[in-house]
Amino acid sequence: MVREEVTREATLGQLLDEIVAKCPDNEAIVYADRDYRETWRQFSDTIDRVAKGLMALGVKRGEKVAVWATNVPHWVTLQYATARIGAILLTININYKISEIEYVLKQSETENIFIIDGYRDTDYLATLYELIPELKTHPRDKLRSERFPHLRRVLFLGPEKHRGLYSMNEVMAMAVQTSDEEYRERQASLSCYDVVNMQYTSGTTGFPKGVMLTHHNIGNNGYWIATNENFTPDDRICIPVPLFHCFGCVLGVMASLNSGACMVILEKYDAVNVMTAVEKERCTALYGVPTMFIAILEHPLFDKFDFSTLRTGIMAGSPCPSKSMEECVERMNMTEVTIVFGLTESSPGMTQTRYDEPSLEKKCSTVGRALPGVEVKLFNPDTGQECGVEEHGEVCCRGYNVMKGYYNMPAETAKAIDKDGWLHSGDIGKMDKDGYLSITGRLKDMIIRGGENVYPKEVEDYIHHMPGVQDVQVVGVPSKKYGEQVGAYIILKKGVQMTSEDVQDFCRGKIAWYKMPKYVAFVDSYPLTASGKIMKYKLREDSAQRWPDA
Repeated sequence: MVREEVTREATLGQLLDEIVAKCPDNEAIVYADRDYRETWRQFSDTIDRVAKGLMALGVKRGEKVAVWATNVPHWVTLQYATARIGAILLTININYKISEIEYVLKQSETENIFIIDGYRDTDYLATLYELIPELKTHPRDKLRSERFPHLRRVLFLGPEKHRGLYSMNEVMAMAVQTSDEEYRERQASLSCYDVVNMQYTSGTTGFPKGVMLTHHNIGNNGYWIATNENFTPDDRICIPVPLFHCFGCVLGVMASLNSGACMVILEKYDAVNVMTAVEKERCTALYGVPTMFIAILEHPLFDKFDFSTLRTGIMAGSPCPSKSMEECVERMNMTEVTIVFGLTESSPGMTQTRYDEPSLEKKCSTVGRALPGVEVKLFNPDTGQECGVEEHGEVCCRGYNVMKGYYNMPAETAKAIDKDGWLHSGDIGKMDKDGYLSITGRLKDMIIRGGENVYPKEVEDYIHHMPGVQDVQVVGVPSKKYGEQVGAYIILKKGVQMTSEDVQDFCRGKIAWYKMPKYVAFVDSYPLTASGKIMKYKLREDSAQRWPDA
């Protein structure tokens, strides 16, 4: 039953206590590939051990606890353990290299960091030993780093022991040093308006900024995300998206917290592993960015798997092709699939389609309506005036979900949140008479060809329906004559051959002439951020070199 109040003043720890009392014996968290599973009661007990262990180590309220790790077991344990004791979980992009991790640790003034061995071609241990040579010479409890004066502890998110690091097993073993009374006092001292989470924006432009989110921000956002998917304790959410990103640790973990739904987590995305987890664990919901769903739908083994238990989920992170949404409904049984639109700075949900949308058209071609407690308006980026129905403008929101600000960046915070409290998304959209929002591009993605505005998503949605096209991204190609021309980067389905002329013929007479791609490139993949977002600015950079005479 939907609650009467739009927002609640509760810490994540208080919400956890409620769900443990409600369904203690239901499964809370499962790793299908290693048969790791805990009920809500077991999960809560594990969280308490880690939280007490961190207190015993000396982690204070307000300290940052960074986590640089894939979706390994105890990632989510750490998320709740830090929330229990008033620490701030700082999530770090798993694809960062040495200069980026150095920047984040310095800018955030992090006191603690948990790591794993590494990811892909980056050895996390070797990276930290290079940045913090004192790890090999200082006692663990007296670490002082010349390069990172705030850093006090380096820990390993697993049982293995490494020089200068505390292991997760050691952290849990230290729990006995913190009394129940001390633990309760710490929790009683917390406010739901305390910062509980810091996430660094992906940094596709400029230096990454630390987005500060409170218990109130993400706890309430998680409630409405879960409500719009009609989650109950009987649901099982397959979460293959990175936990370091809001998609994983809020849309996934916080929706589970507010509903009691079980989290079926994958350490990293792999189409076959996702399909196996959905079938084996009888998942009712699946999360992913459009590229993930496309990879599943196009996989040669797709027909071998049973998707009959699926009903809902979220497709988000980048504009969702209508055709892919329709295929998820028809071929994956996701008749109640939803789209969430927002950004890290909005906790992240701003709008969402509901599980029971009256029409497939609204479900597939819009990003839904404003979540309860959130105002969404469009403003003309040139005049600052509010846009009318169906007028294109910058999407802005105001409400409980707006971040506290960027860490130690007041000027950047003031640029993002105006004097009236509106958070500016940088996304261009239009809203219909019923309040449904459609995203048509980014402010900087919008193509201006000879004075005509071209919204990339309109062109992408049309080309997506061309037989043989698996995916398409449209960008502006710098042009001496027109300012910009329209360029399309297309991934073809296996075995398909196509020419630029074929694409132009498909568009001719069907979309406005100035929207037709003047240039077409056939590629095998797109440059992606770690969270699966396509870095269009890299495609724009490529287009200037690929077609220099445009």
